[in-house]
Amino acid sequence: MGLYLRPDTLPEALEALAREPLTVLAGGTDFYPARVGRALDDDVLDITAIEELRGIRELDDHWLIGATTTWTDIATADLPPLFRGLQQAAREIGGAQVQNAGTVAGNLCNASPAADGMPPLLCLDATVDLAARTGATQLPLSEFVQGNRQTGRRADQLVTGIRIAKPAHRGVSAFRKLGARRYLVISIVMVAGTLELDAEGRIVAARLAVGACSAVARRLPELEGRLVGRPCGSGLSALVEANDLAALTPIDDARGSGTYRRDAAATLVRRLLADLEAMA
Repeated sequence: MGLYLRPDTLPEALEALAREPLTVLAGGTDFYPARVGRALDDDVLDITAIEELRGIRELDDHWLIGATTTWTDIATADLPPLFRGLQQAAREIGGAQVQNAGTVAGNLCNASPAADGMPPLLCLDATVDLAARTGATQLPLSEFVQGNRQTGRRADQLVTGIRIAKPAHRGVSAFRKLGARRYLVISIVMVAGTLELDAEGRIVAARLAVGACSAVARRLPELEGRLVGRPCGSGLSALVEANDLAALTPIDDARGSGTYRRDAAATLVRRLLADLEAMA
């Protein structure tokens, strides 16, 4: 291995990133599998000793998920129904060992088209907190992940957390994943959704996203628009139309054809809407 740094504080980490390019390491569940069969010669910045980067905090107008918060932390946290979709995704990422080590920010920074954390966080309107020695900034998640293995993080920046704004209304969310088996599998298709509801149970905001069917997880804005104003319990799944998924660009690979993925995505979206109605 090349240079290995494991700072205890965020300023130390940012100072190191400002000096030279480094590979940021948190859980390592993507880092190590990508290097099987060859010597580890990366210059590494291990951020797992920075205590302030781990944990979930509820603040006045938002929740903040620290960058090194693990999927097990998410799955076992006492969170409101708004986070149920993210927690469902957390329980299906890899197996228990991966969930214990893998981090939320690492899943986003790896920017895989099949990253299970992307759809539920998109549906939570998540914002990514970035820090550098020169200052801090924020990017909407929809702008942070820009393509297959491409993000908006500069080499001198570190993701410090993911910010979830508190909605004005009651929120519910859900997640569904299709794979060759239940665990330890890369998604063929995954879908997530969040509904915000008024006191009468009518939908005031809807966010739906599909992953593993494009280079980046995609929202379904036309379907979202038709859901607004509808009461839960009115059979939302019947509103799904083929054109709602027209913007997806699924590929053919060993896990499934593009046609299969598109059909499966439509079925999963319908089932997801039924899940959300049952929760609401």
